[in-house]
Amino acid sequence: MEKSVEKGLDYYIEKMFNIEEMEAETYSPLVLAYIGDCIYDLIIKSWIVSAGNRQVHKMHEDTSAYVQASTQSLMMRKMQEHLTQEEHTVYRRGRNAKSVSPAKNQSITDYRRATGFEALLGYLYLKKEYQRLTELVKIGLDSLAERGED
Repeated sequence: MEKSVEKGLDYYIEKMFNIEEMEAETYSPLVLAYIGDCIYDLIIKSWIVSAGNRQVHKMHEDTSAYVQASTQSLMMRKMQEHLTQEEHTVYRRGRNAKSVSPAKNQSITDYRRATGFEALLGYLYLKKEYQRLTELVKIGLDSLAERGED
């Protein structure tokens, strides 16, 4: 009997919308942060929803606590010690990128560190390194739990 190979959501998105293979290295750090923000948001919302059916407003409040720049900055501080040289380079490029929009209700340091965090996630996503991406997010989330912020 032939075993079927399960395909991920990325496979169907690429096929349905004729998305060509993307070379993550060719994208600007802000473009990487743009897609990385979406990926991180999806991870957090999936995690929040998995806790059970409840009011959307409450889920939004819980999600907001994780997606703000200050929280991403805290996570990135712990994640940094686990990065490869390549990952650190991508993070640093994202952190140092000059954004058009100013930080809203966040320190510039947190905002820039969060931009590096999102750029790294976007890079790993475009490279289809999903396991590594989720490992790093898990390290960051675990560090929040250790601090009692979870």
